[in-house]
Amino acid sequence: MQNRNLKIRGISYLAMFSLCLIPAVVSAKTIMIVGDSISAAYGMQAEQGWVYLLQKRLDQQYPKKHKVVNASVSGETSSGAVARLPKLLNTYKPHIVVIELGGNDGLRGQSPLLIQKNLANLIQQSQQAKATVVVLGMKIPPNYGTAYSQAFEKNYSIVSQQYKVKLMPFFLTGIAGNKNLMQSDLVHPNAKAQSILLNNAYPYIKGAL
Repeated sequence: MQNRNLKIRGISYLAMFSLCLIPAVVSAKTIMIVGDSISAAYGMQAEQGWVYLLQKRLDQQYPKKHKVVNASVSGETSSGAVARLPKLLNTYKPHIVVIELGGNDGLRGQSPLLIQKNLANLIQQSQQAKATVVVLGMKIPPNYGTAYSQAFEKNYSIVSQQYKVKLMPFFLTGIAGNKNLMQSDLVHPNAKAQSILLNNAYPYIKGAL
């Protein structure tokens, strides 16, 4: 009987020791992109879009450590995103939220104050969910008038400073105004521009990892 107890005890210790040698499984951190058509790969295959390319780059640099969720919708406005965000945060529980919004609001001539309020709301919701926020800023074509364009653009710096979040001032840097990098509508970046979008956003996203 004593030998049997010693044998059982030995097996138990061995099992415990073996468990200590098994590396802990660390779940991938979720990066959620909340954007409009620019991030939804409008006019091309999803695999050509900058968000898909982001996942590929992260997989290369940090294998299995980050999962990118693309919650972008073509035509999305800041108001629409405010309504959608609670469910998205609850479903995906992201560690990082990348906000790429406001362009459609501006093209529709929405009040800059309303856009600012919505951007602030999106940031607040994300921060309350313990997510780090990155904002990708936009600009409006000059034909909307200098006063409106400046007020629109200023929104991004105001909210980023107020809530202390990372801001990429103009997401379409190096693309806007270049017809070779735009689709025929001259509004949406084409497939060739997607690597530039990724390079514009990546330093800010990497800084939040």
